[in-house]
Amino acid sequence: MKSILFVCLGNICRSPLAEGIAAKIAADHNLDLKIDSAGTAHWHIGKPPCENSIKIAALNGIDISALRARQLQEADKNFSHIVAMDSQNYKDLLALGFKNPYLIGDYGELFGEDIPDPYFFDGFEGFHKVYAMLDRSIQDFMKKERLWV
Repeated sequence: MKSILFVCLGNICRSPLAEGIAAKIAADHNLDLKIDSAGTAHWHIGKPPCENSIKIAALNGIDISALRARQLQEADKNFSHIVAMDSQNYKDLLALGFKNPYLIGDYGELFGEDIPDPYFFDGFEGFHKVYAMLDRSIQDFMKKERLWV
């Protein structure tokens, strides 16, 4: 089975949003995929996604409220597609021995742009921007990597 792991720093903003978006695409198109997310840091283990991530997902018909943050593990190397939210996460994955991770900013005509961490934005507007970037890039990623044809 093909699988996707979305990786960011804390696993409470970007990667749970990415997981929710990809899961919705998979459900809408009856795709048999394992989809998960994790963080490179341990700060938020067991916590739900941040309030604004839950809110922006819900505004787009996605419920991520039951997700819980977890830290990246050695067993995660078994995912067929490991996707970093930004260039620092990408470098961290390489340093941890993950082979051939993907950078989500290389898809959806983002031209290598990092998905910014909305946790540090003032207000809710940044979450709209991040959601739109993720939605566009994940759809393109899933098509180009033949996870959704």
